Formats: sequence, structure tokens, C-alpha cells
Amino acid sequence: MPRIEDTSGGAEFEVKVVPGSSRTKIAGEYDGRLKVNIAAPPEKGKANKTLVKFLAETLALRKNDITIIRGAASAVKRIRVSGVSAKALAEKLKNMGPI
Repeated sequence: MPRIEDTSGGAEFEVKVVPGSSRTKIAGEYDGRLKVNIAAPPEKGKANKTLVKFLAETLALRKNDITIIRGAASAVKRIRVSGVSAKALAEKLKNMGPI
């Protein structure tokens, strides 16, 4: 399970992104981070947009609730999910299958 921290506006966690994959999916956990394969190239923000859309759909949230707060140009990104506690987010991730 990735490390998830409560913040004043919601919860934050880190994601290891693998852009250019054959399909967008959760690939498990890597070094305390959620690992996500992204079927978009890492150019002009395409992978970031795909990541936010995928997380919103997977976690049953709005895209506006998910923000990349650090690492927009990096493979490791810090994500903030607004209006959700770390405990609730961990439960949603756990229900998604083996991580």
C-alpha cells in the first residue's frame, strides 16, 4: 500500500508513472508509491492529463479533486486528493485490487 498522508485539504501520496505503456493501469506499488502505467507519451502534459483522468475515474472522484502538486515533469509525482482523508483514500485504493 502506498504511503498516504492527511493534509489540511485532503490527502497526498506519491505516484511512479511509466508513460508510453501499452495501456493505462495500476501496476502495483514501487518503493512506497503507487505505480501507474500510462498509455500516453510524456510530452506536452499528455501523460499528466491521462494520469489525473485515470485516477479520478478509478477512485470515483472528479478530475478537479486531483492535483499534481510536485513532479509534473518527473516520473515521480506528488498527488493531492481534495476532500478525502488518508484513511478513506487508502480504503478506495485497497478496493481496487492487489497493490
